[in-house]
Amino acid sequence: MTSVKISLNSIDKVKSFVNDLNAFDSDFDLVSGRYVIDAKSIMGIFSLDLSKPIQLNIHAEEDLDQILETLKPYIVE
Repeated sequence: MTSVKISLNSIDKVKSFVNDLNAFDSDFDLVSGRYVIDAKSIMGIFSLDLSKPIQLNIHAEEDLDQILETLKPYIVE
C-alpha cells in the first residue's frame, strides 16, 4: 500500500479525480480523521472536510507508477 496527501479543493477537481481513479481496477481509500471512504465514491468524498489535504491510500502493486503519474495534479507535499 502506498499513501499520498491530496488536495480536492473544488467540485471540478473532485469530479476529475473520481474519473481518473475509475480508470484503474485497484482500490483507493481516502482517510480523514477517523473516517475512511472509498475514493471512487463521489458522494463519499463530499462527506469529508475538503478544506485541508486528505490522505489517499493506494492498494495497488502493478500500475503504481502510472497511478501516481495520473494523480500528480492532486498530490500535495
